[in-house]
Amino acid sequence: MTVNQLDAEALYAQLLAGVRPLVRPDTALVGVWSGGAWLAERLQRDLGLEGEHGVISSALHRDDFSQRGMSSADPTRLPFTVDGRPILLIDDVLYTGRTTRAVINELFDFGRPASVTLAVLVDRGGRELPIEPAFTAARIEVAPDDRVRLARDAAGRFSFDIQEGD
Repeated sequence: MTVNQLDAEALYAQLLAGVRPLVRPDTALVGVWSGGAWLAERLQRDLGLEGEHGVISSALHRDDFSQRGMSSADPTRLPFTVDGRPILLIDDVLYTGRTTRAVINELFDFGRPASVTLAVLVDRGGRELPIEPAFTAARIEVAPDDRVRLARDAAGRFSFDIQEGD
């Protein structure tokens, strides 16, 4: 799939269908700030899950902190007990796997989950770590310097913001 073919709302429908079999009654949804958190919020509602979804930030566990500094990400909010709970980690775009590694480290600061399963809207390849999602709505190819980010309008509809690198 090319970047020009990305329809975020259609991919969300695929994500919803794809994660449905991954969810057990005690599964907690945790979205990676910010796009993953938006997805988790909507999935929580559309799957009819009780309680609240969690939001997790990679800011404190990033391996590029010295270059990027502290991000403006919202702090981690996990309104449930992590210990012994299956966690479905939701992200918008998977690239190197470094953000996923960082949020898993953050998650374990809050307890020891029974399992952590990753689902993503878009996988752009380029993995640097051995991280593979259990479900991906789309795989795309973009230049290494391009940025692909999920956007959300005031009505809650998703689209993609794509910035070409230098």
